[in-house]
Amino acid sequence: MELPTPEDLRERRNELELTQSDLADRADVSQPLIARIEGGDVDPRLSTLRRIVNALQEAEGGLLRASDLMHSPVVSVEPDASVREATELMDKKSYSQVPVIRDGTPLGLLGTSEIRQQSDDEGNVGEFPVADVMHEAVSTVEPDTTIDAVDAALDHNDAVLVVEGGETIGIITEADIARHVS
Repeated sequence: MELPTPEDLRERRNELELTQSDLADRADVSQPLIARIEGGDVDPRLSTLRRIVNALQEAEGGLLRASDLMHSPVVSVEPDASVREATELMDKKSYSQVPVIRDGTPLGLLGTSEIRQQSDDEGNVGEFPVADVMHEAVSTVEPDTTIDAVDAALDHNDAVLVVEGGETIGIITEADIARHVS
């Protein structure tokens, strides 16, 4: 990520006809901080700079959110389903992974790599319950999470689940990000 200079920030703000106060409100920072950053008097933390850049992108109408990228409804399996049932679903849908969800709550992901690894360790894994084979670590985001935050979560996960009010409403993979940035 190339960091904008103070001049870049000021130019973008002026092009969008935003005052420093408008930008500060949108980025949830103080107006004096915007003035100091634009004046080159202070180097902001990366998280602050990200909020300012996101606010500028949102003002331009170009800021993508998780809700813009997600696939919905989510095709998933229950943790007590057999691995065979899950692989049949994955084959039918041409998916390499499927979320494991119970009552709307994400519990993990089951992918071909987990199935293959378990098959190597245990032999025929088809009759095992999904809960015994799935990868339990799962990353979740809110629908209004920015594409940058989703992308960062995908650095450590095969998929990100979009959750609203405790209910899984969407899924985002690397391929979804790639489609939007290319």
